[in-house]
Amino acid sequence: MKTKNFILSAIMLIGVSTVAFADVKPAPVFGNAMVLQRDAIVQVWGTADSNEPVTLSFNGQTVKTRADKAGKWSVKLNPMHAGGPYKMIISGRKNRVDIDDVLVGEVWLCSGQSNMEFRVKEANNAADEIARADYPMIRCFTVQKSMSPALLDDCFGSWEVCSSDTAGDFTAVGYFFARELWNELKVPIGIINSSWGGTDIETWTSADSYAALPESVRRDYGNAAIELAQMTSPERVAMKKQYDADFASDPALTEHWYENPGDLSTWKPMYIPKEWSLTPLAREDGHVWFRREFVLPEEADGKAAILALGPIDDNDITWINGEEIGRTVGYNIPRRYSVGENILRKGVNTLTVRVTDTGGGGGLFGLPQDIWLNVEGKSYSLAGEWSYKPSVVTSEYGIVQYGPNMLNSLLYNAMIHPIVRFAIKGVIWYQGENNAGDAYAYRTLFPNMIADWRDKWGYDYPFYWVQLANYMAEAQIPRESAWAELREAQSMALDLPRTGQAVIIDIGDPGDIHPRNKQDVGHRLALNVLAKEYGRTDLVWTGPTYASSVVEGNKIIVTFDTYGSELAVHNKYGYIEGFAVAGSDRVFHWAKAWITEDGKVAVCSDEVDKPIAVRYAWSDDPEANLFNTEGLPAAPFRSDDWPGVTIRR
Repeated sequence: MKTKNFILSAIMLIGVSTVAFADVKPAPVFGNAMVLQRDAIVQVWGTADSNEPVTLSFNGQTVKTRADKAGKWSVKLNPMHAGGPYKMIISGRKNRVDIDDVLVGEVWLCSGQSNMEFRVKEANNAADEIARADYPMIRCFTVQKSMSPALLDDCFGSWEVCSSDTAGDFTAVGYFFARELWNELKVPIGIINSSWGGTDIETWTSADSYAALPESVRRDYGNAAIELAQMTSPERVAMKKQYDADFASDPALTEHWYENPGDLSTWKPMYIPKEWSLTPLAREDGHVWFRREFVLPEEADGKAAILALGPIDDNDITWINGEEIGRTVGYNIPRRYSVGENILRKGVNTLTVRVTDTGGGGGLFGLPQDIWLNVEGKSYSLAGEWSYKPSVVTSEYGIVQYGPNMLNSLLYNAMIHPIVRFAIKGVIWYQGENNAGDAYAYRTLFPNMIADWRDKWGYDYPFYWVQLANYMAEAQIPRESAWAELREAQSMALDLPRTGQAVIIDIGDPGDIHPRNKQDVGHRLALNVLAKEYGRTDLVWTGPTYASSVVEGNKIIVTFDTYGSELAVHNKYGYIEGFAVAGSDRVFHWAKAWITEDGKVAVCSDEVDKPIAVRYAWSDDPEANLFNTEGLPAAPFRSDDWPGVTIRR
């Protein structure tokens, strides 16, 4: 997951601001093609000269106000039914602003990290989806990435009408969710995409709410606040300028590291694939070179081939035996390059990859089976021990990785606070991957953020989210899992009113943290919302969820809530996979499981005579096949409350 470039106002950092308003202006979130929330009081605000009179006319309503001494104004419109397009006219003494093509309908805020940021053009069947994206009643406002240690008044972006020209850059989950709502409700749908890849929940939480949390769940950010304050010092600016210059040229290119790597003892070993956050490169951005020697037999000499490297975070240039064979820009694109004739040779060959990382994680991060060379149908694995050497990285220039996770509340301040007065129907949220290692704290952090946002908006709007997908290698034996604990923390937040989650442990990708099937994600969120917020009580909106369990001899009998549906197994023999049981020793073993005549699930293991606890789909990438008859997966669960791997000790 990525942390891309950001906007951080130097003025905000040193606590100085100057305000000079002249013409009447609405806040940037109000613009052509916007959607306003139906059946709600709609607040519109902006700037003007101090004490200037402001008049706003819209859809038969005219309201007047006067800017305050600071040049800020705000008005409220009475609730309106869905409709449009309308024109909004805002006028002062010296100018008039016309906002055209305004609709009134349902507005949903889409937020989270990279799987919410993930665009339609990166999803499954992207070309076809984009070609068919003719939905003029769907509009999207994408909040420009920005971070700030202090509250900002404005966020920036523009409203886009959904069409084949624009939909490719929409949030994929948000778009597919909006499309389902439009097809069902036939009212305008607005989505506000405020998301940023690779981000922690702490940065999305307001400072006052975060400060009120128990110390046991708050992070130690060290000297981050001081580092932020020093960011604009002349010394830091000069160091950053030098880094930018060297980054652009990369001396290693001039020195031809792809042909002449120099003293190989200066290159360090690394097992590939591996994402940088798990290595000494965890806090580095910049260029890092990777090198691997491999041996080919005589029959491969001079032959054309295909090289696969899996996904690389962010960009790469790749050489074999000093010949460039490909380059790609994009952190979620699996690399596959054609190797021309007369490049490979019998005996020792050298593969060199320059990886460029611009923020967050980095490196060759797929699965071992993603990395291979194929010569005339014979495949050679290239996973294993490589060598690496940084050429231009941030630490060598004294640059701290300034990103939204550096301090709590940086994204709330810049990308949520500026829109808390904008009326919305509710929120859909896709985040948690970055907090998996601290899942126990997420039990508090997540419901706290939901309550925090609702408090700032002033009403308890619906809040729905996506549970983490299946990811990483399948467990060969039952074991503890931080991802399972994060999913559990997400499920625990369902105790809050007007909440729901889309379970997607069946549609992830073990080798890609950004699964491309966003259609079903949007669909499952929409099922939740249509059933629970829009009155479609006939819909089965979720898969089975754990209700209770009892021990009967050497078996545990599990009861599920099925919400008007029935249990189903995606296995032609009726075998349920993904269950494990443990006895008093707390050691889990894979278990046999089957649906009983009364619609429950019986679970037992030959290894456990007296089971006392049962778990289902309790792993990073669970092999789980229990669904309902509508095809929605059963949610992961455990009956025990034994301490997991993410409790801070």
